[in-house]
Amino acid sequence: MGLGELFSLLSAAVWAVGVILYRQLGASLPPLQLNLVKNLLVLGMVALAIPLLHGPTLPAFDAGSVAIALASGFVGIAVADTLYFRALNQLGAGRMGILGNVYSPAVILLSFLFLDERLTLLQFLGFGLVSLGVFLVAERRAGDAGGGPALLRGLAIGLAAILLMAVAIVMVKRTLESQPLLWVTGLRMLGAVGGLLLVGGLVARHRGTPLLPPLRGLAWRKLVLAAFVGQFLSMVFWLGGYKFTSASVAAILNESSSVFILLLAWAWLKEPLTRRAIAGVVCTLAGVGCMLIPA
Repeated sequence: MGLGELFSLLSAAVWAVGVILYRQLGASLPPLQLNLVKNLLVLGMVALAIPLLHGPTLPAFDAGSVAIALASGFVGIAVADTLYFRALNQLGAGRMGILGNVYSPAVILLSFLFLDERLTLLQFLGFGLVSLGVFLVAERRAGDAGGGPALLRGLAIGLAAILLMAVAIVMVKRTLESQPLLWVTGLRMLGAVGGLLLVGGLVARHRGTPLLPPLRGLAWRKLVLAAFVGQFLSMVFWLGGYKFTSASVAAILNESSSVFILLLAWAWLKEPLTRRAIAGVVCTLAGVGCMLIPA
């Protein structure tokens, strides 16, 4: 297993922990406020981690790389994560899990068009098995949201979020390959926080609502844990996967997060593990195995 593949699987595992925590936090915090608070926390974590791992020396960023990293953060975190949290609240985890299957095909298509990446036949088989496994896992909870116009609106918001995540990661792929990982992470977070302060400030003024939630009464322990595990660690591993392996392979391995969510829900929340879910786990693990076999 290469470093990129390892990072992609670790990202899926820690993101699964974050999803459970964010789902609980989303019951009391609106998507925009939740996204801004967790990104401010993550930006502080990245700012502390950069000198510890990279030292005080500034990397040789050119203006284009900086602009791309900032734009990737704005698109993939400020906009996409806010839409994702809103869709997660509206659709529930089951339908968002199914909708998440769009992510890896979108990354594969964009990587084919803009990065000249290709998959082997064995990797295509792995992609199919992972997609089937994730569908089996997610489908069991697909009834957790209502139908009608609200459902269609939620699906449209969720689809937009996932497509924007794919655009953002393909956009920054070449910069990741040539620049220090945490510096790129930090620039993406700056783009995200700056975008959220700008757009969120306009939205808050229009609605007459505060940009930040009341600091008292927040579940700070859960919020900090979710930011550290579900965002800081997950994003570093996620970007590391794209840095050290192809975008197509990393995207497919990231899909295994749905299986990790299922297993955590069974062990942590005592949710039942059905035969359909077990079949999904087996398919996903088989698909991951195909992705890890050297070409």
